[in-house]
Amino acid sequence: MEHWAELRSALTVARLGTVMAAADALGVHRATIHRHIDTLEAYLEVPLFQRHARGYTPTDTGRDMMDAAGRADEIFTDFLGRATGLSERLSGSLKVTSLSGVAPLIIPVIDEFHRKHPNLNIEFIADEQLARLEHGEAHVAIRAGAKPTTPDYIVLPFRTLRFGLYASEAYIDKYGQIKGNEFHDHKFVGPWQRKSPLPYAEWMNSHIPPESFVLRTSSQQVINTAVQQGLAMGFVADFETHYPKLRQIIAPDDQWSITLWLVTHADLRRTLKVQEFLRFARQ
Repeated sequence: MEHWAELRSALTVARLGTVMAAADALGVHRATIHRHIDTLEAYLEVPLFQRHARGYTPTDTGRDMMDAAGRADEIFTDFLGRATGLSERLSGSLKVTSLSGVAPLIIPVIDEFHRKHPNLNIEFIADEQLARLEHGEAHVAIRAGAKPTTPDYIVLPFRTLRFGLYASEAYIDKYGQIKGNEFHDHKFVGPWQRKSPLPYAEWMNSHIPPESFVLRTSSQQVINTAVQQGLAMGFVADFETHYPKLRQIIAPDDQWSITLWLVTHADLRRTLKVQEFLRFARQ
């Protein structure tokens, strides 16, 4: 590959921040690193780094270079593992990102995966923000709702969550059972936005009087906790209903369901560790 040595040097500088650290990591002289960066910048006719007293910081073009070269480096490293018979012993790191509420579903997958591949370090990033896979922010993302349509993303179904209406025994002891559709005599916790992406939001808007909401929140985890603690009734996903003192008021229904998707970038899908993780997750 043309300029691969230069790209590898620049990628290492971008990751480590200094020419000296990159030279030590690659086992070459600092002059070689300087020459490689100068060659790339002359070829591209644009600076890749801002030089300062503390080291090197990538420019916007440098960050784009780092994204592309990083993916190429990962694919090449994976190829070497296959070619040398090391594919059975995955190593390095794997970044998985999702909403924190999905943790009870994905942690068992991570646990089993780590037992099979103990040399692979796994980072689980719980964040409301969607990771930009094309920029290397994660290897695999778990996303909820409509199927992602971003170009170059590989999207696979992971799990469908079905929600039902629940109350705790403590709530029922305090306020009694619902009789028929007499929701106005009870307290509820629900989404803080009327146009919430949560699948049961529209039903609550239609059936629950606004004054019956004692708590509105943007977090499904907060809703789960409020229901478990007896503050109010609320919708809970089927995988969260194992709480011992939770009582079903309305059974989970397909109309209150949401799909979780496993998402990776087409370039990353070619790496063995991503392929293996996706296989584990879908078992």
